[in-house]
Amino acid sequence: MINYLKLIRYRYLLLLAFMQFIFRFGFLKLQNIPLSLADWHYILLVLSTVCLAAGGAIVNAIFQQDSDSENKPEFQVVGKFISENTAYNLYVAFTFIGVSIGFYLSNMIQKPNFAILFILIASTLYFYASSIKNSVLVGNIIIAFVNSIYLLIIGLFDLLPVTFDGNQTVMGIHFSILIDYAIFTFIISLLIELVSDIENTNGDSNQGLNTLPIAIGISKAKKVALAISLIPIFCVLYYLKVYLFDAKLLYSFIYGLLFTVIPLIYFSFKIFKANDPKEFRHLYLILNWILFLGYLSILVISLNIRHNA
Repeated sequence: MINYLKLIRYRYLLLLAFMQFIFRFGFLKLQNIPLSLADWHYILLVLSTVCLAAGGAIVNAIFQQDSDSENKPEFQVVGKFISENTAYNLYVAFTFIGVSIGFYLSNMIQKPNFAILFILIASTLYFYASSIKNSVLVGNIIIAFVNSIYLLIIGLFDLLPVTFDGNQTVMGIHFSILIDYAIFTFIISLLIELVSDIENTNGDSNQGLNTLPIAIGISKAKKVALAISLIPIFCVLYYLKVYLFDAKLLYSFIYGLLFTVIPLIYFSFKIFKANDPKEFRHLYLILNWILFLGYLSILVISLNIRHNA
């Protein structure tokens, strides 16, 4: 069982599901706004995106068997514990379920064109694993973008169908908050991909891959990661000052400083000095914790607003 959980990257799937549930039940449901999806329909939406992400993880594991055997032999599953044929069958099953649920929900909210989004996600994840991943930085950007789409899909299915002229302003504010967090997700996910590439440089190079650290060197790739990490630091500080501190949401302001800004500063400092693969693995985990705690901040903000009301 543990090998199948590793295959679908269950920790990542848990983070994805947590993100979608926290924004629905820790944010949108606490607001005085209409929502399009019933709770069980929303659970289906989460199941759909989790299945698509699981399919993406499986097909990626299939195509990177050689690099995994060198970079992370302890994490390799396909070709070692699970046959490639079984992995392909699981990929097809997860992707079919994810796309099928997407079709059902799109028609249920009377937005049949939205079904294309699920097909695009599945197609993008496949082409990323099979070919795009070998393109310098392009693959990193695509994965980061897909991760941000998983958040924006909440607004598309839960807010947009019940938005009309009378509530457009209010709904727009809530959608813009989802966009802000999606941008945060994109940047942190991009950093996660870059750090992972730096950690796996030697193995990827031996397999003929062309990641950013291979193309420009580890030292320059670290500087790129450092530069990118400064963006969310300044953006979050601005956000905390304008939208939380000035609004006297002090608990949320302190939470943001302690659990987002300080960890990002720590990352920026450590990425500059890191050289050992274990250090890059540590920074990889730090970034995932930043994502988790960043998502949790929406609940803290919602409860802080209710406390001040």
